[in-house]
Amino acid sequence: MAHFYLNESLASVEVGALVELTGTEARHAVTVSRVASGETLVIGNGAGLVVTGIVTAAEPTRLALTVTTVVSTAAASPGIWLAQALAKGDRDEMAVQAATELGIDGVIPWSASRSISRWEGAKVAKGRQRWAAIAREATKQSIRPWLPEVGEVVSTKQLAILAASTQMLVLHPEGVASLATIEPDGRDVVVVVGPEGGISPAELDLLSSAGATAVRLGDNVLRTSTAGPAAVAVLSAKLGRW
Repeated sequence: MAHFYLNESLASVEVGALVELTGTEARHAVTVSRVASGETLVIGNGAGLVVTGIVTAAEPTRLALTVTTVVSTAAASPGIWLAQALAKGDRDEMAVQAATELGIDGVIPWSASRSISRWEGAKVAKGRQRWAAIAREATKQSIRPWLPEVGEVVSTKQLAILAASTQMLVLHPEGVASLATIEPDGRDVVVVVGPEGGISPAELDLLSSAGATAVRLGDNVLRTSTAGPAAVAVLSAKLGRW
């Protein structure tokens, strides 16, 4: 399988054009992955454009290839977003990684009332950058044409506002409807996943009153790290992505 790298500055190109990787991406390709001249490499811009080409130069700070194919993929519509509650350890990061590999279009960090982990002060920017880096690496690993967006951390009240303009589905073991029975209504879908301690009754009431629907995945109660990716898989099948 060809190696896949990202160059967000990559614009429209044609077959036969010369495309370059520089900086960290070039250094990783040449010194870590040992990509050499003559090999096939795939480069995307994270916004739907993916080019494949033959490497013509492989230096520690610069890698160049001659483009042989160009593919442009439109953004998925409706989109699937994951509102992931902040969780202790790396469980929220595991959710972001897996959901990205499965095709999520965006991630919203949620500071739930029962979240043990908190992004405050300098941790706000650091946490978001960390999630963005995880999503970026997962995008490269899964060879995705689109890099998912990582939004600003939100409170429950801010999340409730979003419920008015999206099809918001709150994963909850006591949800009346099964996720598998929910029909997409054309709006972007936002899957809400609570922290280790679950979503509080007050939060569930607030989101429900704002237009969200509480749904269950099945009889089993999944961890915060696996619930979101499982829901993304179900929705991807229902939306015809798979």
